[in-house]
Amino acid sequence: MISIITEEKFYTCRSDRAFKEIFLKEQNRDLLTKLLEEVLNTKIISIVEENIERNTGNLSVRRKYLDMLLSTDKGLIGIEMNAQVTDYLRARNMAFQCDNYAHYTLVGQKYNEDVQVIQINFTYGLEHSGKTKPLYLELLEVYEPLSKTGKKYVENFKILEFNMDKIMDFWYAKNEEKIKEYKYFIMLDLKKEDLSILSKKDKLVNKYMSNLEELNEDPEFREYMTVEEDQRKIYNTEIDLARKNGLAEGLSQGAKQNSIEIAKSMLSLGVNTLEQIAEVTKLSMEEITKLSE
Repeated sequence: MISIITEEKFYTCRSDRAFKEIFLKEQNRDLLTKLLEEVLNTKIISIVEENIERNTGNLSVRRKYLDMLLSTDKGLIGIEMNAQVTDYLRARNMAFQCDNYAHYTLVGQKYNEDVQVIQINFTYGLEHSGKTKPLYLELLEVYEPLSKTGKKYVENFKILEFNMDKIMDFWYAKNEEKIKEYKYFIMLDLKKEDLSILSKKDKLVNKYMSNLEELNEDPEFREYMTVEEDQRKIYNTEIDLARKNGLAEGLSQGAKQNSIEIAKSMLSLGVNTLEQIAEVTKLSMEEITKLSE
């Protein structure tokens, strides 16, 4: 008899759930502070976690969930960990960012530009988002609302998007100079073996590694990740079968019913937001809201 031993998957902070579990811990405020300082190239004195759950005016979309929203002495900072590039990624993130801007620039009975609103996107998959060649080649893109002549529409809003594929390439190419410069970015998607190498020269990386190892040993966290991955795989399988059967324009009735059952399972587990369930099952928010009731 041949036994096959499969190595247990090690989850990194490329997953938004892992990222939040580690960086939102009070005892890890030094990790979060250092990461923000590296991103903004400035000293951060204070950080206060904001409510990441937002009411919305759309009755079929009850709430919006952000990966991370922080009030700092440098302004309001939102963070999104994008594990992959999808067709709806930019529109979805922009909806959250505009919501943040509207919420924090309306003070009393007037609007003002006193609070800086900064969105940080750590995005993986940009190097492979083009059909024939990469669409985004810069390591960092800074987006601001500008006129054709370069005039800012407002002074207090910007989006920083980091091309995490390009940053990870420094590690694989063993570019020591760049690894030293971007080690707090690189550590976010390193496995145990590579993390142990990087951590030997940095106490904060070592602390991050210990937290990540502990998180990966947490049964509740692993159950959440396993359920989320299984649901995505089931949905992708149904889509693939539907396409092979000439149903590329939509799900078959059987697949639609399966999506409903998946949504019910996710709701019963209580480990996903309505929006996340919609992304996995491709059911409408209205359908999911009815199931939740």
